[in-house]
Amino acid sequence: MPKDDVEKVTADAVAKGGVLVRFYFDMQHEEKDKLQPLLVNLVNDHLMKEAGVVYCYGAIEDPLEKDGVFITSGTITVLFDNFKPILGVAFRYAPAGIEILRPEKEMRFKVNELQSMLMDISQISVGYSSFILEKVLKKEDADNIRRQLENRSELGKRFMGEGGTEEAKK
Repeated sequence: MPKDDVEKVTADAVAKGGVLVRFYFDMQHEEKDKLQPLLVNLVNDHLMKEAGVVYCYGAIEDPLEKDGVFITSGTITVLFDNFKPILGVAFRYAPAGIEILRPEKEMRFKVNELQSMLMDISQISVGYSSFILEKVLKKEDADNIRRQLENRSELGKRFMGEGGTEEAKK
């Protein structure tokens, strides 16, 4: 896409609530030639397929060798159609840094949007906690905690389905 077209798509998306974000990733591999494909895979096979992504592109720094391992950083710029999907990307891919490029001054959220984002964060956290606990605990203990987490999740869904708090409805 020509640079002018990218700028127009970006400006239009940001005007409608979109967010342009730059993610910084650190990458390591024993083979120098594997680093570039890792970034390409991250962009094409993962980030481009994330909900809410309008476009993304990346660049990778020249690798440095340290103790038999090649180390580099990748910079990936992503345009999202709104703020919410950024949370999931941040949790799933754990970038070393995140920089919001646009909008440049402020973003406003309705209370129900913030509640939805917080609930997503809570659900992602529960998922990670569950995964970690299953790998560490005895099966019976893990099953007990899994049931508790499922009950908690159902309670949260029911609460959100009923409209949340009176303050959130305003």
